[in-house]
Amino acid sequence: MPERRHLIVGITGATGAIVGVRILQFLQGTDVDTHLVISRWGARTLAEETEYNVEQVQAMATHAYPIGDQGAPISSGSFLTAGMVIAPCTMNTLSSIAHGQGDNLIHRAADVILKERRKLVLVVRETPLNDIHLENMLKLSRMGVVIFPPLPAFYNHPQSLDDMVSHIAMRVLDQFDLHLDVVRRWEGSATNNARPRVPN
Repeated sequence: MPERRHLIVGITGATGAIVGVRILQFLQGTDVDTHLVISRWGARTLAEETEYNVEQVQAMATHAYPIGDQGAPISSGSFLTAGMVIAPCTMNTLSSIAHGQGDNLIHRAADVILKERRKLVLVVRETPLNDIHLENMLKLSRMGVVIFPPLPAFYNHPQSLDDMVSHIAMRVLDQFDLHLDVVRRWEGSATNNARPRVPN
């Protein structure tokens, strides 16, 4: 039997907690085990922005760990994962990762992903961005981290905010070669479709 894949999902206190929730929802029933950590302010944002509480979101994951559990499996590089996504990612979390601070399990797990050269995707959420934010993003990008602001697409003519969230979550999972065609992808402009060439 093929081994199951493992993906770490962090939810921190930036606005946009529903993106992290949608990622968990999309991976339910797949061959990917999700390992969830929600920060204290991530829990607060869930309550403010969504219809879900922490217990409901934790139940969507295969495994869930307290933010202070530094002894969790995901705090060790010997625990093999496909990588980690933090959705949404606060500027505080971004800074902690960029400067090697391991104050909690999200920071520690991200540090492990970096040292093991695995895929780390940060769904950073802040606007406008100041120089410190940009410098921290550039520092991590140069280390191979994917900086993924949750920007909506309009080419697929979303009919609701829910459609936009689903598209963003799908594109995040693409970064881990987890290709779930849950919403419409770009197939080329309707006005520029390829036409058969007419022989001269």
